[in-house]
Amino acid sequence: MSWLTEFVRPKIRTLLGRREVPDNLWIQCPACQQMMFHTELDKNLKVCTHCGHHMRVTAQQRLGWTFDEGRFTRIELPKVPNDPLRFRDTKRYPDRLKEAREKTQLDDALVVAHGTIGGHRAVVAVMAFEFIGGSMGAAVGEGIVAAAKLAVLQDAPLIVFTASGGARMMEGAISLMQMPRTVIATRLVKDAGLPFITVLTDPTTGGVTASFTMLGDIQIAEPAAEIGFAGARVIEQTVREKLPEGFQRSEYLLGHGILDMVVKRTELAATLARLIGLLRVKEREAA
Repeated sequence: MSWLTEFVRPKIRTLLGRREVPDNLWIQCPACQQMMFHTELDKNLKVCTHCGHHMRVTAQQRLGWTFDEGRFTRIELPKVPNDPLRFRDTKRYPDRLKEAREKTQLDDALVVAHGTIGGHRAVVAVMAFEFIGGSMGAAVGEGIVAAAKLAVLQDAPLIVFTASGGARMMEGAISLMQMPRTVIATRLVKDAGLPFITVLTDPTTGGVTASFTMLGDIQIAEPAAEIGFAGARVIEQTVREKLPEGFQRSEYLLGHGILDMVVKRTELAATLARLIGLLRVKEREAA
């Protein structure tokens, strides 16, 4: 048992009388180990008020924080075959999908919605790390293509929040084919003269990093987000050299020209609104 359950909770119970103290009243920051009220953390958009650590959040929370007044309209994404390869490891792939859908209330690892950001129309696609690690399979590829087509149809910028462990191994080569498909999707947006903005969150790795993620007109990341293709240990073993401190973190990538900005989550919506306004003004002037 921890000091929290042995000491703090009994003290609170003593002060409050015999009323039970909810188990979910507090949360501990995984970075600095400080305790915070859930309500306090929620007000700060899941950013630690002590050390500034950006905790992982759900796709639904991302959408609510990004759009004006938390209002948006989700779109239904194209359906794909559930188990094209009849894959099985410790579980059957359809069983894993069913379990993930029941847990997250999502169809797959991508949610697409449209609304306004700072008064500007926008289409936003958010990867859901809570759904099988945000892995990219056929459903995610189809979702990115659908988001790109919607952006062109609405004459609106496309913003993609990434959070992924990479390709979904249960779909084999089908998953790998989503890399060129998502690249083509970004071309649809760019050929229409619309802004394509990527927001890289922790973690963004594997085939997602190696495809559409690095093609944004503007590439933003949250502080201390892990971003890369292969894991640091794999790279060290391959090149046989010690990697620099903070390698594959957003601040390191910003310093080496891979990212354009590192923006705190509490400032992200305002930053996106400002960028869209600037980019669309330039487009109108060019027209």
